Order: sequence, then C-alpha cells, then structure tokens
Amino acid sequence: MKFLFVFSLLFITSFQLNAQKILFKSKDYTAFSNKVVQGDYEAIAKSPQEIISSYKSNYEELISNEIDFKFSINGLDNERDHGQDHHLIIGTKNGSYTSPVYLFGQNDPLSATGNKKIGKLTSDVTLILRVDMRNVLNDFKTKGYYETYDSNKIYEKDFKGVYVVGGTPPLTWDFSSLPGNREFKMTDVGDGIYEIKIQIDHIQKPGARKEKWLKWKLSKDITHYPSYHSPDVLVDALYNHALEEMTLNLRPDGAFMAGAKWTGVWTRDISYSIFLSLAMVNPDASKTSLMAKVKNDRIIQDTGTGGAWPVSSDRLVWAIAAWEVYLTTGDKKWLTSSYKIIKNSADDDLNTVYDKATGLFKGESSFLDWREQTYPRWMDPKDIYSSENLGTNAVHYKALIILSDMAKILGKPSRPYLEVAQKVRKNINKLLWLKNKNYYGQYLYGRNYFSLSPKSEALGEGLSVLFGIPSKVNAKKIIEKAPITNFGITCIYPQTPNIPPYHNNAIWPFVESYWAWASAKEENVKSVNFALASVYRAASLFMTNKENMVASTGDYLGTEINSDRQLWSIAGNLALIYRVIFGIKLNPNSLELHPFIPKEYSGVRTLSNFKYRNSILSITINGFGNNIKSFILDGKEISGNKINADLIGKHKIILNMNNQMESKSYVNLVKNYFSPETPIVKLSDNTLEWSPVSDAIGYKIYKNGKELSGTAHNEFTIGDDKKYSDYQVMAIGKNRTQSFLSEPLSVYPNKEKIIIQAEEGNKEVQNIFPGYSGKGYVALDKNLYPNQIVKLFIDVPSDGLYAIDFRYANGNGPINTDNKCAIRTLKIDNEIAGPIIMPQRGVDNWTDWGFTNSIIAKLSKGRHEVQIIFTHSDNNMNVETNSALLDYIRLIMIT
Repeated sequence: MKFLFVFSLLFITSFQLNAQKILFKSKDYTAFSNKVVQGDYEAIAKSPQEIISSYKSNYEELISNEIDFKFSINGLDNERDHGQDHHLIIGTKNGSYTSPVYLFGQNDPLSATGNKKIGKLTSDVTLILRVDMRNVLNDFKTKGYYETYDSNKIYEKDFKGVYVVGGTPPLTWDFSSLPGNREFKMTDVGDGIYEIKIQIDHIQKPGARKEKWLKWKLSKDITHYPSYHSPDVLVDALYNHALEEMTLNLRPDGAFMAGAKWTGVWTRDISYSIFLSLAMVNPDASKTSLMAKVKNDRIIQDTGTGGAWPVSSDRLVWAIAAWEVYLTTGDKKWLTSSYKIIKNSADDDLNTVYDKATGLFKGESSFLDWREQTYPRWMDPKDIYSSENLGTNAVHYKALIILSDMAKILGKPSRPYLEVAQKVRKNINKLLWLKNKNYYGQYLYGRNYFSLSPKSEALGEGLSVLFGIPSKVNAKKIIEKAPITNFGITCIYPQTPNIPPYHNNAIWPFVESYWAWASAKEENVKSVNFALASVYRAASLFMTNKENMVASTGDYLGTEINSDRQLWSIAGNLALIYRVIFGIKLNPNSLELHPFIPKEYSGVRTLSNFKYRNSILSITINGFGNNIKSFILDGKEISGNKINADLIGKHKIILNMNNQMESKSYVNLVKNYFSPETPIVKLSDNTLEWSPVSDAIGYKIYKNGKELSGTAHNEFTIGDDKKYSDYQVMAIGKNRTQSFLSEPLSVYPNKEKIIIQAEEGNKEVQNIFPGYSGKGYVALDKNLYPNQIVKLFIDVPSDGLYAIDFRYANGNGPINTDNKCAIRTLKIDNEIAGPIIMPQRGVDNWTDWGFTNSIIAKLSKGRHEVQIIFTHSDNNMNVETNSALLDYIRLIMIT
C-alpha cells in the first residue's frame, strides 16, 4: 500500500513538472507542455482529447472622424488617380451628418475638412454622402461618353450606376465587390445629385460571448488515422484536434473542402495540404480531391486575376501533391494517369508561361492571388502575367523534376523536362537572389524592363529551401536572414501601407509550417522552435486552425476574411509532427526518417498506425536532437535511417537520438515595418514630378530597370532622351524600407512608334462597341471563327529590338476572378514570337480598352508579316469562351 502511494505521488509530481515545462517563451506569449499563456488569456489541454481556451479577441477600434473614400462608376476605380482619395471630417450632431456635395472627379469642397479637428467618433453616426454627377451625365448627352482621369471612355449605354468605396467600415476598398452590391450603390435624388446613407459605428469590435471558456472535446472517430503520443499533452491534443477538423472537411463526394467557410475544392489549397501531410493521412481523399481539379486531362487553375491562367500560373503544385500520393501508396495506376495530366499541363505552360529569355516562368505569386495585397496598384493583370515570381518558379522547378522522375519510372523521355528545371534553378539564383539581404526577392516586375522587388516572400523562400534550389550555404542564410515578426513569419516583408491585412500584414499557419519544415532541413533549432510555437499558439488559443491572423497583433480578427478549420492550416499542424519531429521523407523506393527534435520537446514519443505502402508502422523516438544514434527495426539494429518500400505488414521502429543539438542558430527577428507608399510620377518638360510621399527620406530614380540616381526632392530632370527609356521612382522610408517602383513612364520619340489597325485586310471587322480607333476592330472568337488567322503587314523603318503589344477589350468577366482570359499566339514571318495575353477587364465591359503583354522581338528593316493565331496551348481554363476584341497592334523600338 505504501509502495502504491509513493508510486502515485511520483507519477503526479512527474506529470506536474512536465506540465510546467516551457516549450517556448517570448515577450508576447509562453507555450508550456500543457498550455499557452498570452497576457490574461490561456489555452489549456486538459487531456489529449480536450482543450479549453479563455481567449477573446481584443480587436476593437475607435473610429476616426476623418474618413477617406472615392466614388466609382460601374464599381471600377475610375474617379481619380491612385492615392487621390476624398476626405471628410464627420460631425456627430444629433447622430447624423450630411456631407457637402462633391463633384465627381474633382477635388474636395473646402467645407469637407476646413478647420475641423481630427479625432475619434464619440457616438454612432448616420452619414449621408453626396456627389454631383452632372459633369458625367452632360458628357453622356453631348459626346455619348465620359472620359475618366486616365483617358478611358465610359459610354452612356454602359453606365450601370454610382458606387462609393472607402476605408471606414462598413465601406471597403474592394472595388471587385461593388458590381451587383446594392449596399454601396448610390441613389439619384434628382438634378444629377447622387446620395447614399451609411451607418457608421464609432467602435468596431467583435461580438462578446458570455462564457469564459471555449471548449473542445474529441467527438469524431479518428482511430483509423495515425495516432501520436508524447510527453507534451498540448501538442497531442492539437494533433488530435487537427485530425478531427480534417474529417469535418471531408465532403460527401470524398474530396476535401477548403475550410468551414469554403466548401469548394481548390487546386492550390488541396495541393499544398496534400504535400504537407494529407497524402500520408488520407491518400484516397487526396486522390479524389486532385481529380476534382482536372479538365480535358489538364490541371485546372482556379478562378483568379484577369481570368485565371495564365495570369495565375501555379497550378503545377498539383504535380507535387500527386507525386506525394504516389510515394505514399506506390500506386502505379495513379502514377500513369497523373503523369499524363501533369505532362499536358506542363507542356502548355512551357508554351504560354515560360520565358526563354530569362529561363523563368511568368505569372502571379503562388497563393498570393489577391493582387492589391502584394502588388503595386498600377500593375494590372497583364503586368502580373509578365512578372516572374519566386514561389511560382519554385513550384515549376519541383514539378518539372517530378515529371522527369515519373517519366523515368514509366520508361518515357525525361531529359527535356530536367533540362528546363535546371535552367529555372540556375536563373532563380541568378536573377532573384538579393546579395545584400541573403535571401530571395519576391518577383521581377515592370513592363519592357524589369526590376527585382526586394520584399521577402515566406512561402517562396521556404519552398526554395525544401526543393534544394539555393546552395547549401545560401539555404542556411535564408533561414537565418529572412525577416520574422513577433507572432511568426509574414507572407511578405515589409508590409504595404494602406492595404488591410490578409496576405499583407498577415501570418498564415500553413506557410509557417512550411517554414518550420525548411528550418528543420537546415538544422536551425531557433527557427524551428519559433515556428512550432507560432502554429501551436494560434491553434490552441483560437480553438481552431484558422486560415490567417494579423501579423501586428497575432489576432484572427482584423484580416479581410478568415475561416475556421482551414484545410492547409490543418495539414500544416499535422506536418509539424510528420515532417519536422519525425522528419519523414518519402522516396520512390523508400521512407527515410530525419527527426529534428528541439531539447524542449525531449522525451519518448510514438507515431503509430502509420500506413506506408503495404506496411503499418509504429515509430517510437527516444530523446532529442537531429542525429539518430541507433535505428532498431523489429528488435534488430540496422544501419542508416530508412526502410524499403517493399516492406509488408506491421512493423515497430525505435529511434534513439543523440541528445545533442547545435545551439548556435539564429533568426532575424524584426519589427513589423511598413514600406512607404508608391510614388505616382508624371512627366513635365523633361522633368519627372511626383507628390511627396509620407515618411519618405529620399527617392531613387530608375531607368530601364536599373538604378540611375537618387534625390531628396520630389522631381528629377531626365534631359532630352533621343531613344526609348522607361523611368520609375522608388521612395525610401525612415527605416530604410523601400516602396514599390512607380509605374513605368515611357519616354521615346514619336517616330519610334508604329500603329497598324487590326481591321486592315481582315474580314471579321465590327464597330458595335465604341472606343476603338480607326474604322473598327476584329472580333477574336475561337467558336465563331475556329480557323481564324488575323494577318497584318508591318513596314519596319530600321533594324532594332521592338516591344510589340495589342490594344484589346475583354468583357467576359471581372478583373479579379473567373476563367476567361483570352489567349492567342503571335507569329512573325511564320515564326512563333510569343503568347498574346488578354485578361478580362470587367463584366460586359467591352468598351474598356487596354493593352496586352509586350512581346520583345528583333526585327530587321523592311516588310514583315504578322499573324495572330489560335493554337492548342491557347485554351484557357474556361475552354468554351476564349474571345476578345482586337483594335490595333503597336510596335515601339526600344533599342
């Protein structure tokens, strides 16, 4: 009896000591073995099946009485130039306030701000905003159209209404949400005056809950999935919680949904999730999910900027997920079918997205697909298509390596894909590496000349390390030098000003998990500890695997949109066990184990019921460290750290660690700085001019993508250029952060430009939609004209390098979503010169004309034949609708 008492006492004491074990501590929060404490809040794991949390969001904002806003015709950003917002200081007498009348497109009336004091609203207010639209309506009557500040024409028959956007809730700066949204549509009250009534709450805060504790208790059967047990009850509970949330994300058709708010299956969400961990947890649902994103034996690029692919071009992440499913299951039938899909998709990408001049792929940042969040405002979808991004190229590199490996296994030609992959790796390191920062820049961007954005991009940096793109030396530097903020690594750094948190000023747990995995690969224990704690803090306090959080506060409220049980956050949580703690690496013929266990997580841990090919594994790890002292398989010590893929049945693995960890590791913990605003530059008499940028201490002048000079003033004389030049300006902030480069301002002699009307010598000429130049335009439509070839002849006055683009209209969809980007191929003298990308410009907006991407071609003096054709690789994601209106071709000699 006495023995039992002593044993029980020792057991309880041991449990209590372990419960107080600190896993991670910072000035903001502490993670213990059984709980997380942040200020007055804590989340406690009462057992591996139960968590309680007292966390309440502190998101609460006293609203300023000064509001910034713009008016909008048809829901587009067309009233005034970027940064030229209206301002109003609100009074709150009797709980309501009526604004003075603003004149559309003009400066604020003096009474809008006057001598009023800026402060906080003291009570809720009903605001009536008023705008005078008579100048617009009169132009409709007299000219048939209204010309906007940027010389675009809005025709009377296309006028659909007046809207308001702004930064004070409930207003939003999201122009894309305006069409069809009556909440922000203004009403004509007579005499051309439009009004809208807006209810503004003086305090913005989440709804309060009465109970102190949020509670989770395991209620789903998760016994058929791998189980995990360790001395850290909090980690065990979060693992079980993630498995349960994963089961809740299974749809009736067997595929994974994206999250609690998103029932759809999305290519990049499922692919990044499957690669992280879900291929190992549920390969059948992974297969079903992947096949839901296939059409015409090609990977579907989800709806996105400008009409999806090829503006968004990261769909080959599907290949990485499909390969992981094969490595887990060894399913040769799956390998064969997925190889065909990946090959077809990669071949189309090589024709339409691959840039032979740089050896990189074009297109939007992988997963960062809300363009305003991570790109300068001047970049429209064709500019984003032309950019070349780190994360997207890391995906293409790995997918091409995988395609080559698949081809070898299937006895098919593999060398061509491997060669392109090697070029991509070489040029990522050549063109995207920032020597002064020791990590990669986010993307190359510009028009005819390109510069490297110095922002870091967390997912791209992490994927590059995992895929072996940098040298071993540089990989370690990336983990040590990439900026990390108090609550984790931000999607981009520094942040962009005046853009609400989502990708900007935000931390995404799935990105943090990739960062943890990459940090473990490079044996940086400090970075691993930081990343583990970041994920565990959020999952436990929030009581769900949220999609994102605000970087500056660590709170889930305050981002533009968020969701519970987000699939890739769930997958990232599980990956911390599989990929980091156990270090599972799957190969075509084996499974390797590379455990990376910080000393804080020392102890005995077991992963059981882990299914690999035709075996079921129970893996126990003793101790901590990053090197295996002994590897015991079924009671026998073996050399190495892997098991063969042909293993059958149940097996027990015991790993004894060396109980050593390199202590000299570093992370670059930084303040969450914001860059300055992007200058808006105009040319006046050979002088670049721009308004002073707030908090800027100076400016850099760029010419043709290279730094030319610097100035402390807001003007710069460029002289009289005799040849084509692109000029841009960058603002430098007080903390040495850099703004985006301004929109390229092209300066060239007029004689260097050639315009050829599309209707010259072509049959399909129309003039239904106004705004074209010349006599009309050519309708491009693969359904109406299946064998259509638009043929033009150009007389080039002298030898040179020419930038060739096209003026077009595409009203098949909005600028930010859908899948009807029009695509054609340009041939010059019967040789393919490149793809012509014509992104969507607005729903049924066929009078909004813009320019395509530029194709750079070397032309000799004399006559050249130009053809615009449709090829098999020009199919967009919609397939059925692939049309645009072609106004003219423009050639500008650039050298």
